[in-house]
Amino acid sequence: MMLEIKGLRKSYGELEVLKGVDLSVEKGDVIAVLGPSGSGKTTMLRCINFLEEADGGSMLFDGSTYEFGHVSRREQAAFRKRTGFVFQNYNLFLNKTALQNVTEGLIIARKMPRELAEQKGRAALDKVGLSDRYDHYPSQLSGGQQQRVAIARALATDPEIIFFDEPTSALDPELTGEVLAVMRELAEEGMTMLVVTHEMGFARNVSNKVIFMEHGAVVESGSSADIFEAPKEERTREFLRIIEEEKA
Repeated sequence: MMLEIKGLRKSYGELEVLKGVDLSVEKGDVIAVLGPSGSGKTTMLRCINFLEEADGGSMLFDGSTYEFGHVSRREQAAFRKRTGFVFQNYNLFLNKTALQNVTEGLIIARKMPRELAEQKGRAALDKVGLSDRYDHYPSQLSGGQQQRVAIARALATDPEIIFFDEPTSALDPELTGEVLAVMRELAEEGMTMLVVTHEMGFARNVSNKVIFMEHGAVVESGSSADIFEAPKEERTREFLRIIEEEKA
C-alpha cells in the first residue's frame, strides 16, 4: 500500500465536514473522488496534504505514519516534497512567467541550482504541451494553459503521487479537454493520482478506482467499472442518474 488514510476527521466548529474517512491508494492508481458539492471532497484532499489541519485520524505513506492533528512542520514539508498538488484555480504567480512559476519552488524551497531547475522546468512544460510558452505570463495564457503550467509545476518535483482538486472546474469545455488529455497521458504512464472531479468521462474511462462521498463520508468505493455499471448503493445510483440527466 502506497498511501492509506484511516479515520480522517475534520470539523469547523459544530459542523463535522469529514466523519472518519478511510482511503487506500496503490502505486499507479488513478482514483476519481466523486460527490455533490459540500460532500467534503476538497477538504479531504487538503487535509491529506496538510493544507488544512485535520482533527483526527492517521495516514501511512510509504512506510511513514502521520497522526493527523499531531504532525510537525518538518514532517509536513517532507511529505510535500514527495507529492504534488494541482489547485482548482491554478495558484500561479501573476508576476512570473510560466517557466518561473514552475522553477520557483525548486529554487527557493528545494535549494536546487537555477540551471538544473530551469532544465527540469522546461522539460515539464514540454510534457504538457507548452514548449512555446516558457516566457509567457499567466495573463497571456488561457485558463487551460494556466492549469497545464500548474500541472507542470507539480511534475517538476518528480512526485510519487499528485493530488488534483477539481482541476477543470474553472474551465470551459474546450479548455477542459486539453487539461484532461494531459492527465490521461500521465495516467497511461503510471502516475499515481487522486483526483477530485466532476468529469464523469475521466472517472469512467481513465481512473481505475472511484470513491463516492456525501456528507463527509465515503458512501461507496470500488473499481470504475463497478461504480458506473453496477453501483451497490442507492445514493450512488441516484447521483449518477442525476449527472446523466444533466448531460442530456
